[in-house]
Amino acid sequence: MARANRHDERWDSPKGLSALSRPGARRDNFGRFTESIARGMGTPWFLVGLTIFAIVWITFNSFAPEPWRFDSAAIGFTALTLILSMQASYAAPMILLAQNRQDDRDRVQFEQDRIRAERNLADTEYLAREIVALRLAMNDMASKEFIRQELRALLEEIEKPADKAPSKKPASK
Repeated sequence: MARANRHDERWDSPKGLSALSRPGARRDNFGRFTESIARGMGTPWFLVGLTIFAIVWITFNSFAPEPWRFDSAAIGFTALTLILSMQASYAAPMILLAQNRQDDRDRVQFEQDRIRAERNLADTEYLAREIVALRLAMNDMASKEFIRQELRALLEEIEKPADKAPSKKPASK
């Protein structure tokens, strides 16, 4: 039996649609990609790596033999400045995209929480009504003491006529 592709195993889309044929699928893939980059940029390791990169760049272009240098310290490491500026100009929109995606997820989570809270409130109100109904039903029920008193009264009532009734002797033939 042929294995279905990964998309066919998902439950949030109809079977048979490929990831690229779904509307917004490419945007979603791009969003996931940018989110992973933004998440990576927010780590201490990225800052450490960027710092090491800049230190190596500056050190190499300052102390390497003149023919090997490709970015002059005399003109302020222009290539390094351009690279870092380009990195910053791409980082800001990627971070904004990641924040927008997080806002969308938060909005969906908030809506699900609201629906769950409404359902819990309805369940709680239902259970409260049921408890009140049970309490009312319990008040209408006879207690043990009441039943005992009634049985004693019935027993006394049954015993009295038997003691007061004249004894009849069976007639002989």
